[in-house]
Amino acid sequence: MPLNRRKFLKRSAVSGAGVALTGTAAVPAAEAAGAGRGRKPVKRYALTVMGTTDLHGHVFNWDYFKDAEYADAAGNAQGLARVSTLVDQVREEKGRGNTLLLDAGDTIQGTPLTYYFAKVDPITAAGGPVHPMAQAMNAIGYDAVALGNHEFNYGIETLRKFEEQCDFPLLGANALDARTLKPAFPPYFVKTFRVKGAPPVKVAVLGLTNPGIAIWDKAYVQGKLTFPGLEEQAAKWVPKLRSMGADVVVVSAHSGSSGTSSYGDQLPYVENAAANVARQVPGIDAILVGHAHQEIAELRVVNEETGREVVLSEPLCYAERLTLFDFELAFERGRWRVESVRASLRDAATVEDDPAITELLSDEHAVVVAYVNQVVGTATETLTTVEARYKDAPIIDLIAKVQEDVVRAALAGTEYASLPVLSQASPFSRTSQIPAGEVTIRDLSSLYVYDNTLVAKLMTGAQVRAYLEYSAEYFVQTAAGAPVDVAKLTNAGGRPDYNYDYVSGLAYDIDIARPAGSRIGNVTFDGAPLDDAARFVFAVNNYRANGGGAFPHVASAKELWAESTEIRTRIAEWVAAKGVLDPKDFASAGWRLTRNGTPVF
Repeated sequence: MPLNRRKFLKRSAVSGAGVALTGTAAVPAAEAAGAGRGRKPVKRYALTVMGTTDLHGHVFNWDYFKDAEYADAAGNAQGLARVSTLVDQVREEKGRGNTLLLDAGDTIQGTPLTYYFAKVDPITAAGGPVHPMAQAMNAIGYDAVALGNHEFNYGIETLRKFEEQCDFPLLGANALDARTLKPAFPPYFVKTFRVKGAPPVKVAVLGLTNPGIAIWDKAYVQGKLTFPGLEEQAAKWVPKLRSMGADVVVVSAHSGSSGTSSYGDQLPYVENAAANVARQVPGIDAILVGHAHQEIAELRVVNEETGREVVLSEPLCYAERLTLFDFELAFERGRWRVESVRASLRDAATVEDDPAITELLSDEHAVVVAYVNQVVGTATETLTTVEARYKDAPIIDLIAKVQEDVVRAALAGTEYASLPVLSQASPFSRTSQIPAGEVTIRDLSSLYVYDNTLVAKLMTGAQVRAYLEYSAEYFVQTAAGAPVDVAKLTNAGGRPDYNYDYVSGLAYDIDIARPAGSRIGNVTFDGAPLDDAARFVFAVNNYRANGGGAFPHVASAKELWAESTEIRTRIAEWVAAKGVLDPKDFASAGWRLTRNGTPVF
């Protein structure tokens, strides 16, 4: 699909090198202060910028995988219906005309609701539906939303259709047309607040997305879009916004604050760069942070050039929190100056759903509930991921077996058909369960929560061995004879569960008494020691195939085949074709944890 910017241009007025979207709001008179002998009173104005991030398709406080109200041990509640209530409260407190509502991205992927309207009843079909997230966010009155990396998971056509359905711009100053290197989406948004008895206040919002899109959704964006670093693009755009008269500059960044990257040195740009932007780019007042799924009420970062503090805040994902940036401005020497900024969070669990949002989207919700509860087969026994992080679990073997079968069928009749197929899978969830008896789409979706697709790569035995060694860094080194606490055995160095892989088709030991880098032993294929020179077809998800997690060799390996059907869908098809889900058809004793050769379990 051509990367047209018609909507951007239609909504915008050209101003210098950029484009501004402006609006007005009814606001009270500026407060007067500082009156004294011979001095004019200083006019002041209070402004509140609200923000969410990483909504991931959560409209209601509902767990589609459990077919029940969402609940967790911390007592959190989720969903835009709750956020709508919080937003209404803030607008009532502050005056609607004194507020701005933003989001920092990852909107249209993450739940069966978003999957359904991307794939089952797609918004891109002729006469198709309006995306539930567009409906909800339009109704709540979002002003602007930064692009997240997961916006690209369903391809550019779906993203452009979603953009068309939104009453607000999708911002991405560092999402560039690969051919022209011009912004493919609006870089920024400007809103003008009218102040009685004083000049208006102009607030500019710069949107920045994640450079990792170039890796994670390479199949969709390569040759079409390019994603330079947040720091360099902010340094380009912030001075322009200031020169255009922006009194306040807020950045909405789909990028965490840690300064780290999950993809190693595969890209010359930092994945979690929000704090870097605050430090390196002068002229920013606040940054709404996203992507990292962390809760940061307020983080103050000193800009290296100006010495001024920049206030950062990241609300918890899934619409569990709402960030408030409260600005105090003073009009002095002919211009507005930001006197102070403070950030705070409001908790969605403290309010009830907005009935307007419930009524608006109850039909879409009901359709998706019915969809995920369709029965596709019968399980002979209960399968669970509870121990899958540290024991070879049949439920993960199921993923690997499905991938192996799909890839083998796809390569039939090719020159690679005779090569053995190995398959990668990760324990995404610690609570997924396929119960004995009827198996539904909901059960299988909870096993594979991401919208990953399948890729076949060509790997050698030596490369697979290195891949396993890297994966084994996930375990905390535990001396022989020391007590084993499974709660502390994994996630060494903060590595998430989705960056630990099984490799099915091989047998191997992981010796956790040994230091990282020397843990893999007794690797066999078909009962014989693994031949480092042997060639294998490696069935792997697209996130990993494109370099996600920085696993060695796989990103640069020759690609033999790829498809756009989600692995989750392939699992459901496989189970439906079998009719009966029996571990004897897919389970294998492929790996085990050891200490000095003695099994841990």
